[in-house]
Amino acid sequence: MGDFNLNLQTAEEHLDEDDAEGDVVLGVLDGSTPPEEWVQSIARGNTLFLAIEGDLNKLAAGFARDVKDMGGNLMHFRKFLVVTPPGVDINTDNL
Repeated sequence: MGDFNLNLQTAEEHLDEDDAEGDVVLGVLDGSTPPEEWVQSIARGNTLFLAIEGDLNKLAAGFARDVKDMGGNLMHFRKFLVVTPPGVDINTDNL
């Protein structure tokens, strides 16, 4: 095996700074959380994984357009709503 001169001290210089940052936030979409709270979480770079309890269209109406306007994505998957911030795509290739 050849020597490939891996220098971990300078590796960070070559990483993209545009990589997504944030957490995966688990929650329940039941109308008890103000829509602004979901929007603020997405604006901070978090991904939401929300269990839907009720009518999705009514429950997401207060924040879905704001998320889309800021460049985020929403995907209904089974009994969940996945909401990602701008720059984080939802890959559905394996569905």
